[in-house]
Amino acid sequence: MRLPNAFAVRILSSSSGKRPPCCSNGGLNSSFEILLGSKQSFSTSTNKEDFTDPLNTHASTLTTVSADSSTAELFSGDPGHRTFGNAGPILNASTSAAVSFSNHIYSLTRSNQYGEAIRVFAQMLSQGISPDCYVLPSVVKATAGLSSLKTGVQVHCLAFVNGHHSDSLLLSSLVHFYLKCDRLMEARKVFDRIPRPNVVACSALLSGYARKGCVEETKELLGEAVEMGLELNLVSWNGMIAGFNHSRHFKDSILMFRDMHSEGFKPDGTSISSVLPAVGDLEMLPCGVQIHGCVIKQGLSQDNWVVSSLVDMYGKCARPNEMSKVCEELHEMDVGACNALITGLSRTGCVEGALKRFKQFKRQGLNLNVVSWTSMIASCSQNGKDMEALELFREMQMEGIKPNSVTIPCLLPACGNIAALMHGKAVHCFSLKNWVSNDVYVGTALIDMYANCGRIQLSRRCFDSMPRRNLVSWNALLGGYAMHGKTKEALEVFNLMQKSGQEPDFISFTSVLSACSQGGLTEEGKFYFDSMSKDYGIEPRLEHYSCMVSLLGRAGRIVEAYTMVKQMPMEPVGCIWGPLLSSCRVHHNLAIGEIAARKLFELEPNNPGNYVLLSNIYASKSMWVEVNSVREMMKSKGLRKNPGCSWIEIKNKVHMLLAGDNLHPQMPEITKKLGELRVEMQKSGYLPHTDFVLQDVEEQDKEEMLCDHSEKLAVALGLLNTSRGFPLQVIKNLRICGDCHAVIKFISEFEDREIFVRDTNRFHHFKDGACSCGDLW
Repeated sequence: MRLPNAFAVRILSSSSGKRPPCCSNGGLNSSFEILLGSKQSFSTSTNKEDFTDPLNTHASTLTTVSADSSTAELFSGDPGHRTFGNAGPILNASTSAAVSFSNHIYSLTRSNQYGEAIRVFAQMLSQGISPDCYVLPSVVKATAGLSSLKTGVQVHCLAFVNGHHSDSLLLSSLVHFYLKCDRLMEARKVFDRIPRPNVVACSALLSGYARKGCVEETKELLGEAVEMGLELNLVSWNGMIAGFNHSRHFKDSILMFRDMHSEGFKPDGTSISSVLPAVGDLEMLPCGVQIHGCVIKQGLSQDNWVVSSLVDMYGKCARPNEMSKVCEELHEMDVGACNALITGLSRTGCVEGALKRFKQFKRQGLNLNVVSWTSMIASCSQNGKDMEALELFREMQMEGIKPNSVTIPCLLPACGNIAALMHGKAVHCFSLKNWVSNDVYVGTALIDMYANCGRIQLSRRCFDSMPRRNLVSWNALLGGYAMHGKTKEALEVFNLMQKSGQEPDFISFTSVLSACSQGGLTEEGKFYFDSMSKDYGIEPRLEHYSCMVSLLGRAGRIVEAYTMVKQMPMEPVGCIWGPLLSSCRVHHNLAIGEIAARKLFELEPNNPGNYVLLSNIYASKSMWVEVNSVREMMKSKGLRKNPGCSWIEIKNKVHMLLAGDNLHPQMPEITKKLGELRVEMQKSGYLPHTDFVLQDVEEQDKEEMLCDHSEKLAVALGLLNTSRGFPLQVIKNLRICGDCHAVIKFISEFEDREIFVRDTNRFHHFKDGACSCGDLW
């Protein structure tokens, strides 16, 4: 039967019969114009040299055999030539064009030339040739390969109106097509129409249900398969195991593996590598050990996929020794196993071990890829090895490995952690040069990096230039403004966020409450705290209560803060008592401070900071007996005060200075500079804040001790090595003390410098003798 041109259009638009389940959608129930008008949509070869051999072959064939047989053979043979531009004349010359078209389309789909297959099918229809049940499955496969839902639905409609609605092979192809296009409901409806479903279509649908996390539907179809007499095979079970793992239904993935084993199926490499990630995510070590035994029994210990999965599982279960042992038993390591080992060691905190292994793999000449380098960089930046992360990034490029859009967000936190602004800007330039700066994750990492480096204006510029933003992007900017004490800007961004249609989450409110706390907006903070649950349905978490305790404490409302702590619906932990104790130290509230300290000693007995804060309160009141008592308590527990440490970047080099440090090569010049500054400060009426010295010593000795604080040393080093007016950036591992705060305010005016200091609490922007915190921190 030949169809006149556009017959399919008329029959689709005029048919009043029953339609396929998917054709009820007006957007999908369209004419066949896409197919009939798609000739220009798919490119064909125009290079004459490409056609030379097949044309000669065709000419030779025509002189020896009939056209009817030669055409079919030409199109069903090896498709490697791909000279499909000449298909038209050949097909027109054939007396069996339908068969030739069918064989040609089949060859194209076999060689994954899906676009060309659709183009040829459109040509077939334009010649009025009706497709049969032999060509349609190939066309459906092509639409699935292109994930072209609209075209596939049109093919489905065409098959239906041409009477092929009960062909099992075609319907099975449609099941795969709808699954590929993420249309699970339509796939099930088509499956139910198959007169005699086969195990292939059933397995595909089972896997589709599992990938969507449809546990009950999977079990229901599994029961139906048994009733229909379908014998599921290993592929069927593997599809469900992998599917549940993909949908993060880890327990169901493991249970499916157990059921498969109970049914007598021996797991293969695919089964093992599909279930082990689920075991690792649930940290079910005994189960993982049993599966490892199965691996040994099945002789899969040298399968690289299985080994990588085993290493990943042991890494998630925090068993570094087992990870290393599995790799050592592998005769030939591949890059996948290497990456799994590096990631696993990093996850368990064995960063030094991961670095050692990484260097070992390099010496052995293993072909490490961008994933390997990115994993190692991420490991270093997440575990305090920031300098090593920057060095790895440099080595990576020297090795010829090009960083990608995943590498950049992994590296930028290292730049922010040590305020390596020049390095961060260099990475930003790299992202611009390599066209990855528009990636939402790269953009978000840039926002965070610039905020951590004290350049909140650059953070805002990065945010404004992002073509697409997500919740994390908004939260990064909110957090940056909060850290810098820019309360007004933070609240403006929070309102803009909601106007743009982005719903805030608990992290958004943490930043808003923190901004209110930094800015001293007590009533506004209480409003947002109440609004969070009332207007947004977000129940306050520990971090929100921590912000509120800090907010009230900064305002001197210590009793009100303590009352909130006692009325919390959950048990207060260290992040609640800590801000309360810190507020008591600022406002010299001994009674509540001692209560908070006792709680912290129970919750965090090995945290020296809590003992130091209580000592601060005692020292401020000259209670030296109690100070010594606390120090003895620390000594008996083997605790020492964390030494003050500051970092400063000068001319692309990061310098680290410790409190009381005498090892820096410029220490004599630093000491001299601080002495000169102290003389100038005394002339202007400055008096050292000696209450920040915890020892019971003479005032002169206390003044000398204050000069050794690491942030002062870092600022002095910056003054010595940069020109007047050049801004300085310092990071402190502890909270900046009141005396250092006063000194740096003076220096910013006397030396005409902008000085940025980031401590554990917030950013301080010193300029013209004032600080952005308003002396409230």
